[in-house]
Amino acid sequence: MSDRAALLRGIRVWLAFFVVCLVLSGATAFPLVHELRWAEELLRSLSVPEHLPGLMEWIERVRRGLDEADAEYPFLLYGTDWLAFAHLVIAVAFYGPYRDPVRNIWVIEFGMIACVGILPLALICGPIRGIPFWWSVIDMAFGVFGIIPLYLVRKKIKRLEALGGPGAVPVATAA
Repeated sequence: MSDRAALLRGIRVWLAFFVVCLVLSGATAFPLVHELRWAEELLRSLSVPEHLPGLMEWIERVRRGLDEADAEYPFLLYGTDWLAFAHLVIAVAFYGPYRDPVRNIWVIEFGMIACVGILPLALICGPIRGIPFWWSVIDMAFGVFGIIPLYLVRKKIKRLEALGGPGAVPVATAA
């Protein structure tokens, strides 16, 4: 296997992994009410309330809030439907770098910027919305862990570009 083919394969594997994670993250925003009920039942069956009472209190509070919103104000949950949709649309954008990584490196860089943007969003909006700090840390982890595959992909794309891979712009030679 040539260096170009190996780099392209590595890029595509990392992009597929990233897209699957993005789609799963988005898809889980649709059934929030049911997911939280299942999560609460699972945590109770694992005796989490005895070991992590703060976590259990938070899960119960969020579940009650979602139950009330679902029963009395279901239109509020429409916002999470749009959140899910946004994840799915962003995932589609990564088809460009999958097809032609060098020409579409900007999508990778956009994704990296979005991952970094998660940190101030969680740190600013979390306290405003009454989110416990430890939960904001979990949210920030999505940005921290999300940027890793994108960073690796970007490095591989830069190497592919240097080799004159797909989408690479020919380098002008000095006269």
